[in-house]
Amino acid sequence: MSDLLQRLRIKIFADGAVRESIAELRANPLISGFTTNPTLMRAAGVQDYEACARDLIALVRPLPISLEVFSDDFGEMEQQARLIANWGRNVYVKVPVTNTQGESSSALIRRLVAEGVHLNVTALTTVRQVEEVAEALTGAATGFVSVFAGRVADTGQDPAPLMAEAVDVLRSHPELELIWASPRELLNILQADAVGCHVITVTQPLLAKLPWLGRDLDEVSLDTVRMFYGDACAANYALGSPPVGARR
Repeated sequence: MSDLLQRLRIKIFADGAVRESIAELRANPLISGFTTNPTLMRAAGVQDYEACARDLIALVRPLPISLEVFSDDFGEMEQQARLIANWGRNVYVKVPVTNTQGESSSALIRRLVAEGVHLNVTALTTVRQVEEVAEALTGAATGFVSVFAGRVADTGQDPAPLMAEAVDVLRSHPELELIWASPRELLNILQADAVGCHVITVTQPLLAKLPWLGRDLDEVSLDTVRMFYGDACAANYALGSPPVGARR
């Protein structure tokens, strides 16, 4: 493990829905929890939401796992949240910050907090939303506020200042943890750690790159040259003759 990884204060949650990958990551000491969503489940070919969710809950226990409601109606969201919450003590129910009409979920969040449901409020992209969600989560024993910093970056805006502001907002809510969601590169882990985020969610392809943290850049350069050369040889490319890598 690199020195950089050892010095990280932030918790890494694995984001995905492929059982085999989750089972492997469950044994990784770097992983402190798990998250998923309907999009990831669909991509993984999940057809029975409840069966898959219950299986994953048992698989990762006692680590926390966040599972999302999928209705667009607040009343039905509430029913789904209660049901999902009862599947395990390590479950956090993901509730979107709004429905598809842009209507705030704050009232629903307050009702669920009053019932003791552990929540992960998701799909936030602004400090204003963080402030509103933190207020709605008042009284919660624990909870996550998930800001999609990667999607903020996709708009051409640097998410780090926004996330630093979000950290400040939550200082008066020690029971809540800020998640840097949808990172695009390993650098985001270091950025999230630097601004004081509590958690970052990372997908399997990005987790596979963790050994790159702290690598010597000269080694990276040499590996890149070797990769290009190896691929040219494997493709049997030639300009004139003989082909690249062929014996004369």
